[in-house]
Amino acid sequence: MSMTTGGSAGGFLNEINVTPMIDILLVLLIIFMVIVPVTPKGLDALVPQPPKDQKQQQNPTDRTIVVQVLYRAGAAPNYKINETDVAKADLLPRLTEIYANRAERVMFIKGDDNVNFSYIADAIDIGKAANVDHIGLMTPKIMAGQ
Repeated sequence: MSMTTGGSAGGFLNEINVTPMIDILLVLLIIFMVIVPVTPKGLDALVPQPPKDQKQQQNPTDRTIVVQVLYRAGAAPNYKINETDVAKADLLPRLTEIYANRAERVMFIKGDDNVNFSYIADAIDIGKAANVDHIGLMTPKIMAGQ
C-alpha cells in the first residue's frame, strides 16, 4: 500500500506501486549482465598450417609410422620403420627427423610373437624421446571362434 498526502483522508489509492517491480527488474538486469560474459563464445580450433616446403609434403599413406621389432634367434632384434631397415642406434635420429614437422605425432609399434617385451619397451622409450605424443601397440587380429 502507498500513502498519499492531501486529498481524501483514509482512502485507498488505486495506482500500482511500481517501486518493487523496478527493484526486481534491476536485480535481473545485473544478474544477466554478470552471466552473459561467462558463457562460452565458441570452440577453440587449431587451423592446419601449410607445409613450409612443398617437397616435404607427404602422401596420406606416408602419415602412418609403424616401427617393427623383428625376432632374430640368439641375437638382438631387427628394427624397421615402414618396411625400411633401421639400426637401433639410428632409430632415435630417424624418428626425430620424421616427426620434426608433423602436427600429428602418432606411432605404432608391431613386435613379433617371440620378441622379448623389453625390446618393445625400448622402442616405446625411443618414440617418447623423439617427442611422439601417442604410441599404439599393434596386435595380431584375433578371429572369432579361435
